[in-house]
Amino acid sequence: MRCEQIINLLNQLADENYACEWDNPGLLAGRMDREVKKIVIALDATDDVVNLAVSQKADMLLTHHPLIFKAVKKINDQDFIGRRLLDLIENGISYYAMHTNFDIAPGCMADLAADYLKLSDCSVLEVTGQSEDGEYGIGRIGTLPSEMTLSELGTYVKDTFGLPFVTIYGMDEIQSPVRRIAVSPGSGSSMISHGLKGQAQVLITGDIGHHEGIDAVAGGMAVIDAGHYGVEHIFIDFMAGYINKITDGQIEIIKAAPAFPAAVIV
Repeated sequence: MRCEQIINLLNQLADENYACEWDNPGLLAGRMDREVKKIVIALDATDDVVNLAVSQKADMLLTHHPLIFKAVKKINDQDFIGRRLLDLIENGISYYAMHTNFDIAPGCMADLAADYLKLSDCSVLEVTGQSEDGEYGIGRIGTLPSEMTLSELGTYVKDTFGLPFVTIYGMDEIQSPVRRIAVSPGSGSSMISHGLKGQAQVLITGDIGHHEGIDAVAGGMAVIDAGHYGVEHIFIDFMAGYINKITDGQIEIIKAAPAFPAAVIV
C-alpha cells in the first residue's frame, strides 16, 4: 500500500482540516508514492524513535506531535530537527503527523481519553466547530462511574493511564467527593477556563504551571496534571489497532515503547 493511500485513510479518521491554524500536521518528510510495508508509531519523533524506524527498516513513521512546527530554513546535521529529518529522508522513511486534528476529531483523542476514564454524559470541553453530526472540539467533560475523593481519583488516573506519577492541585482545598470531570489530553492550561465554565470539579490534563494550578483551585476546581505524555500516549495503541484494521493486517506495525520524559525522585 502506498503512503498516499494510508494518508487518505488516516484523513477519514481525523481530517487535517480539523487541525488548529497554528498546527502543522500532515506529511512532513518523504514521498507520497512510497510503498509502505512497515510503520513505526510513536507520540514524538525523538532520536530513539527515529533510530527505531531506521533500525527496523520502516517505510513510514507516524507520530502525534509534529517534529516541525515553525519554518525550517536549513536542513543539516547541526541541530536535532535537521539530523532527524536527514535520517528519515536518507533511509526512505515517509513521516506523517496527526496532531490537533486527532485531538479534535470525533472518536479520537478526547473521546478516547473519556472512554479510558469511563466518563458518561460527555460533552465537548472547548468547541472548535460544528458539523451535521454536532459540535466537535478539544477535551471532554462528563461524569465518573462513581464519586471519588480527589486522592482516589489521582490514583485512578495514574492506574488507568499507566503513569509513574501524577501531580494534584487542590488536595487540601477540595475535600468533598468529586464526580463531574473534565479531561483535556496534552497541554491544558488554556482549558482551565472551559473547565470552570462547565462546572467541572476536576480537570485532568498536562503541563500545568504553579500559577495556573493555584488559580484553578481558587476558582473551585482541582487539577490533576498527568503530564503531556501521560494521557496522550494512548494514541499509540489506538492508531496501531486502527491501521491494522484499515489495512486488513497487511502492514507490519511497530509501537514505540513507553518513554515518560519526566521522573520524580522522592
